[in-house]
Parts: sequence; C-alpha cells; structure tokens
Amino acid sequence: MNVGVLLAAGASTRMGAPKASVKWKGRSFLAHSLTALWSACDAVVVVIGSRSREVRKAAEAELSGLAARGELAHLVHGRKDRARGLEAHFVVNAGWKRGMLSSAQAGLAEALRLKPAAVLVLPVDHPGVKPKTVAHLAAMMDEALGAFGRSARSGFAYALVPRRRGLRGHPLALSPALARAVARDRGARDLSDAVKRHARLVGFLDVTDPGIVKNRNTPRG
Repeated sequence: MNVGVLLAAGASTRMGAPKASVKWKGRSFLAHSLTALWSACDAVVVVIGSRSREVRKAAEAELSGLAARGELAHLVHGRKDRARGLEAHFVVNAGWKRGMLSSAQAGLAEALRLKPAAVLVLPVDHPGVKPKTVAHLAAMMDEALGAFGRSARSGFAYALVPRRRGLRGHPLALSPALARAVARDRGARDLSDAVKRHARLVGFLDVTDPGIVKNRNTPRG
C-alpha cells in the first residue's frame, strides 16, 4: 500500500490560525489535503505541531462529520485495490519550529513503520491539489518502481515530482529507500536538499493541475 504524509505542523502567523484548520470551499485545508491523499493511500500520517491538541480535535470532528454524511464513501469503495479502510495517524512534531524538514522526517519515520510501497508527501497549504493528480502520481510511481526486480525496488532511491508549466510542485512521491534516507538525514538544509542529496534518480510528471504549485497563505489564496 501507499502511505501519505501530510505536513500540518506550522503556526502560520499570516493566517492568524494553523493552516490545517483554515476553511476553504467549505472544508479545512487539512480535510481537503487528507482526502486528496486518500485517493491513492490507505493510510496518511498527519504531522501536527503548533496547537496540536486543538488541530487534532477539530480535524477528528470534521472527518467524523464527513464520514457520517457519506462524503468519504467514494474513497473507501472507489478503488478495487484498497486493502483496508481509510486511516489517519496523527504524529506530533515537538520540534516543528525547526522547519518543514523536521516535520517531514517525523512523518516519514512513522510512514515507514507501515511498510509502504511508496510515500507521498504533501504540505497542508496545498489544499487545491486534485485527487486524480495524486492517483496519477501514485500510479506512475508504482509503474516506475515496478520496472525493477523485488530486491532492487526495495533499495532504489527514487523521487517523482509533479510539474506544471515547468514549475515543480506537490505532492512529492518517494520510494521507501529514499524516504528512509531523507528521514535519517541530519545535514540537509530543507526537504528539497535532502531529496537531492540521496536520490539516485528524480523523475517528473507533467500535469495540468494548478493546485500542485499553489500554496495558500490566506483563505482566499
């Protein structure tokens, strides 16, 4: 199975509230991002930090409401290969003030415990990413890794990055080997640097989805 990592630990002073809880088109950024990742992932690790109890409580209440109204049913029944129900694993990054890389490393460490086929990493401030984009990215990652034998696949450090009009975006898809290397890196400046330091190969998937490059700093954008 694929595992998602949703980075939602920041304080977001420009928003005046954690981005995870900010509403856009009737749902929180967290709910939009989580449901997008669930389109290709059975489990998603949600990394929280600032006001973590508040963020988790609000997220669980919102998701329970969506489930009760049947608004998540298509994610459960829409994929024939889904091996289990939808899962959200909340992880608190006590060192969230150190930046996004620390949250990514906390999320990747937890994701790897679930023995993923691939890991998809998405910042919560990209709520406009379309589920079909995530599904396409995951399918291409599976196809790329499938070109290797079982033993070679498990050890190949590969990244797949969505791209629109020449601009790189999110989510970032990582092979387990690369996810493990990034999670252990203590010398990288940021997530992009960590990927560059350890990836043996980086591929790009050109998409038309503007959500991959649109990080929202206010509810209106």
